[in-house]
Amino acid sequence: MQKHTISTSDSLFQRAQELLPGGVNSPVRAFKAVGGHPIFMKSAKGAYLTDEDNNRYVDMINSWGPMILGHAPDFIEEAIREALPNSFSFGAPTRREVEMAELIIDMVPSVEKVRMVNSGTEATMSAIRVARGFTGRDKIIKFEGCYHGHGDSFLISAGSGAITLGVPDSPGVTKGVAQDTITVAFNDLEAVKTAVDLAKNQVAAIIIEPVVGNMGLVPPAEGFLQGLRDLCTKEGIVLIFDEVMTGFRLSRGGAQELFGVMPDMTTMGKIIGGGMPVGAYGGRREIMDFVAPAGPVYQAGTLSGNPIAMAAGLAMLRHLNENAATLYPELNRISDKMVNGMKANLQELGLNYTINQVGSMFSIFFTPQPVTDFTSAKTSDLTLFGKYFNSMLQKGIYLAPSQYETLFVSTAISDAVADEYLAANRAALAEIHHLNA
Repeated sequence: MQKHTISTSDSLFQRAQELLPGGVNSPVRAFKAVGGHPIFMKSAKGAYLTDEDNNRYVDMINSWGPMILGHAPDFIEEAIREALPNSFSFGAPTRREVEMAELIIDMVPSVEKVRMVNSGTEATMSAIRVARGFTGRDKIIKFEGCYHGHGDSFLISAGSGAITLGVPDSPGVTKGVAQDTITVAFNDLEAVKTAVDLAKNQVAAIIIEPVVGNMGLVPPAEGFLQGLRDLCTKEGIVLIFDEVMTGFRLSRGGAQELFGVMPDMTTMGKIIGGGMPVGAYGGRREIMDFVAPAGPVYQAGTLSGNPIAMAAGLAMLRHLNENAATLYPELNRISDKMVNGMKANLQELGLNYTINQVGSMFSIFFTPQPVTDFTSAKTSDLTLFGKYFNSMLQKGIYLAPSQYETLFVSTAISDAVADEYLAANRAALAEIHHLNA
């Protein structure tokens, strides 16, 4: 395996640091969690990224999930080209918005009406506003380690107790906002029940990643999601599934279809734009009818339903919908091959680490104990992860540059590409443990 040179990326990063905060436009890209400098990409096709120095990498991020078909599928490129001559933005309704809404409502079990926005953050911010307006209540419950975008209500850490009102996790978030957010441990249903009891008739919504992708991959415990559903029904609380990562990826209808649990509202992200900037939130008709102009809860956006993003997204979702019976089993098969191969590598090398997987999402944690929540995720050896990341990078595998992110498999990853990944995985594990490859 030839060592990559990244002189152009280093030069670009030096320039960027004088122009952009931290030299990047999103924090995790800065490589602070793994050391070194970020790699600047110039193109991608199928399973591979190519950087500014023409190094090629197997992409295990896939734009943080939405590139489920790999990069730049020909039929999505064609859909975008067909849309381009008709202009890039209207700020007025279009046919594609209606067709997109029909398709989402057909595919996602919980959605009876939907509103297009421009990002997952917009979707989650809007969803909790609507939930508050619908219930007439102020507080929300979120889970430690779950990430729902950079809205003020979500940048809240747990306070001094296991069940407590939150405290601001970022300068710029006011204590007043934080006091309306309650943070509890993921997979702890009893803690959620206690929190609801302590804030009786004050909780508007519980928002959750049904499969967490933002503390590494952490699946829900058996019965946890159904327990939340039962509790919310009993207490008149709006249950929101943040399916920005899991929507249309874990199944045709997302995590809610996979686990058979119906939320009241669902948020969606870039996959409905074929990877372009777009998001959406939807849910039960009576809740969504609180959104302006049908109802009193205001939310708007000039670029919402952007025609180019809708064209790409329609091509993507139609493909997933029409090929679901074969696409998802094959995607899961290749994901299982990669995860089982990693486990075999660990066993062969005598290493005892934890791998979590749900469908085409997985993570390796450098800890021997099960990872079921953020506390157990934090037992992972971050220094070792940084060494592993950089070793994999030198071997042509582009991982998420943080222990606390999940990896995403695309249908562009063939058996041959999976074998390439597994060979690099074994070599990297051996290297960081000073073993012979």
